[in-house]
Amino acid sequence: MDAKTKVLNSGTGRDCYVMSKLAGPNAKITGIDMTEGQITVAEKYVERQTRIFGYSRPNVNFIFEYIESLSKHFTTESLDLVTSNCVINLTEDKEVILRQVYNVLKFGGEMYFADIYADRRVPEAITRDQVLRGECLGGALYYKDFERMARKVGFTDPRIVSKRTVQICNNEIERLVGNIRFCSITYRLWKLAGLEDACEDYGHIAIYKGQIQQAPFKFKLDDGHLFQKNKPERICGNTALMLSKTRFREHFDILGDFNEHFGMFEN
Repeated sequence: MDAKTKVLNSGTGRDCYVMSKLAGPNAKITGIDMTEGQITVAEKYVERQTRIFGYSRPNVNFIFEYIESLSKHFTTESLDLVTSNCVINLTEDKEVILRQVYNVLKFGGEMYFADIYADRRVPEAITRDQVLRGECLGGALYYKDFERMARKVGFTDPRIVSKRTVQICNNEIERLVGNIRFCSITYRLWKLAGLEDACEDYGHIAIYKGQIQQAPFKFKLDDGHLFQKNKPERICGNTALMLSKTRFREHFDILGDFNEHFGMFEN
């Protein structure tokens, strides 16, 4: 995969080096982090990881910067993929980050990331608590508000890939958060023209070819779509676009078009 990939708040570089290996020597991986010490550690291993992976030259670089300023370093529609791991939660203006990510992604690109979300809107007293912010709970968005925000900036059909309840084992923190429940959610946000705000049925069929090295027999697009190799599956129009207008296009046969609408998609 010859991709230009960005990792938000890359820390000591571990996620970047995972991406380096997965994407291959012709990809370009950029990590950005606001902590100079983290960047220093990450850069320390560039040559070593290049040698371990057998690459002739590094495909990873790091930028010391706030993620809110990523548009200073990347032009419009220049990136294939943006990833993040429990970082946006800690930022003040999440919409600014999402909007900038949307702008720098190419059409057909995606933001793939995990973060902590709440099952309801978090009271201001909790959002201002420094301990709870440090625990990634104080900055957690109500997940439905996050999805509304994603749609507002252009990610029309946010998809949940996985969802796991966060277990709170500290009695004091449990007392502070009360009845609020937190989850770690991995989202897929696609930048695609033509996505609708609901799953509509146009009669599409998808067949997974089984060509992805890490998923030879079945491929999980998101929490609602698991494709088995060679098994035809009915899909909505949005899913058809996600499979035919992105890096997955070569791994699927998509049958059908958008000439006739059959109403809401029913599983």
